[in-house]
Amino acid sequence: MKPAPIPSRDRLIVALDLSSVEAAEALIERIGDSVTFYKIGYQLGYAGGLSLAAKLADRGKKLFIDFKLHDIGNTVSKGIESIAKLGATFATVHAYPQTMKAAVDARGPSLKILAVTVLTSYDEDDLHAAGYRLGISEMVEARALQAQALGVDGLVCSGEEVATVRGIVGPQMALVTPGIRPAGSAVGDQKRVMTPGRAIASGADYLVVGRPVVDAVDPKAAAEMIVAEIVEAGG
Repeated sequence: MKPAPIPSRDRLIVALDLSSVEAAEALIERIGDSVTFYKIGYQLGYAGGLSLAAKLADRGKKLFIDFKLHDIGNTVSKGIESIAKLGATFATVHAYPQTMKAAVDARGPSLKILAVTVLTSYDEDDLHAAGYRLGISEMVEARALQAQALGVDGLVCSGEEVATVRGIVGPQMALVTPGIRPAGSAVGDQKRVMTPGRAIASGADYLVVGRPVVDAVDPKAAAEMIVAEIVEAGG
């Protein structure tokens, strides 16, 4: 059965990569209704951001808790159970079989587990330096197949791999693409990036955008431009 259509505005996930809850709340106020989905990662999470997560859920916003869990199975399970209680839509784990299985078993009825294949800040040299014998494309393919077999809900992969991964896992799994940079934006520390329109056209379901919105002079306008590009690309 084909998945239900995703509203175009829900496809944009703004990463609240800020150092305080006050800064995050100020940004959210400026953006208003232009964004429905927010991501909280390490930076804000360790600065009290999980209290903000509960508030956002109460306001009807969708939440992505991006802590990329990877530990022994029991620890991952307990972490996922806690994240589920926040009312989050997505939570990430690294795509190791034991970790993915523990997360899937503990997710509950509402939380969806996303497995991170290979970080978008990695290139082939980084992967080999970490001791992996596979290249990026081979590693992504292997982890995508493992995730699908274990019942993981979706994958985090760069725009460069989206089309290939979509071909491997079909339409059922959600594909979430970070490293999104609108045309003319600074790449920063990312190495595998793509524009919003190209990522959607390649098969991404959701786009994670941080600095191009967070650091914009007018973050609301920046978000609206990305949503417009998503719509134009057929998303």
